[in-house]
Amino acid sequence: MSSELLDALTILEREKGISRAILIEAIEAALVSAYRRNFNQAQNVRIDINLQTGSMRVFARKEVVDQVFDPRLEISLEDARQINPNYQVEDVVEIEVTPKDFGRIAAQTAKQVVTQRVREAERGIIYSEFIDREEDIMTGIVQRLDSKFIYVSLGKIEALLPVNEQMPNERYKPHDRIKVFLTKVEKTTKGPQIFVSRTHPGLLKRLFEIEVPEIYDGTVEIKSVAREAGDRSKISVHSDNQEVDPVGSCVGPKGTRVQAVVNELKGEKIDIVKWSDDPVVFVANSLSPSKVLDVMVSENEKATTVVVPDYQLSLAIGKRGQNARLAAKLTGWKIDIKSETEAREMGIYPREEPIRLFDDQVDTDFDFEEDID
Repeated sequence: MSSELLDALTILEREKGISRAILIEAIEAALVSAYRRNFNQAQNVRIDINLQTGSMRVFARKEVVDQVFDPRLEISLEDARQINPNYQVEDVVEIEVTPKDFGRIAAQTAKQVVTQRVREAERGIIYSEFIDREEDIMTGIVQRLDSKFIYVSLGKIEALLPVNEQMPNERYKPHDRIKVFLTKVEKTTKGPQIFVSRTHPGLLKRLFEIEVPEIYDGTVEIKSVAREAGDRSKISVHSDNQEVDPVGSCVGPKGTRVQAVVNELKGEKIDIVKWSDDPVVFVANSLSPSKVLDVMVSENEKATTVVVPDYQLSLAIGKRGQNARLAAKLTGWKIDIKSETEAREMGIYPREEPIRLFDDQVDTDFDFEEDID
């Protein structure tokens, strides 16, 4: 081995982040393989590499025995003591067996194996880096497209954006910069494989964490997310600090924070509602921007019946049932919406017990809805 190769190892360690010890181990393995293959030897050998000069020697390792059956692997006690009188049975003797022409052959083999080990080490480093980024957001650059995937460069590796994880209202072209959510990192024989998404609810959550300092520092918490990517989403937020308005924090001054998220998602509408551990309040809030007159809860069935003004029925249900569907996903409760007239005819409204008023819970959302539509 030449000193130039040792210098190359130093460069690889610095530029690729691969441990020098891993590279030396790869070279030693390559030299052992080269010795056995090219010199037709089956000996147990060890490679000694001088890291200062780059010189290298091959030593055959033989076990000291009373009677030799395989001279390639064993040495008699008598012969061993001619080398060192202190040897005992079961000790291991090392005898230098470096061939004269070994350097050239070993260098060729070592280059191939080192290249492979370097590639494997690089893959391991990339995998370790990205496995910690699962369920996180990253910015990538669209490289190319085919019928199954969009290939997004994340710097050291290309991620796969499957068709079913692409937003229906987006059109992608090479060199576009997009934010993606890392859904899965797999270790394969060809290296790490990373799958990303533009439709995952986690993307919406991470975008708000970026835009809203109160979420990032934990003052405001996103409790749940319901998303129909490219069209409409709802998030519920909460703060233990009574002086902090969680909805207002997410909307931002003049809607700037939520508008940044909307822009990133190419116009996807977003309802931000206040979370509550009271299902009556939470379900009422979740149906924003619709007004709610009453919410009746069936704990056993985890279901609710919601009464809304007649003129608000279509708004509460939403286009193709979207508003009600998202509210159900957001709260985890089944929601059956009745108009005031229908509820009166059924005899379920008004109830004898006092009815809560929900205007305070949804006023902010009305303003917000007007801001982003």
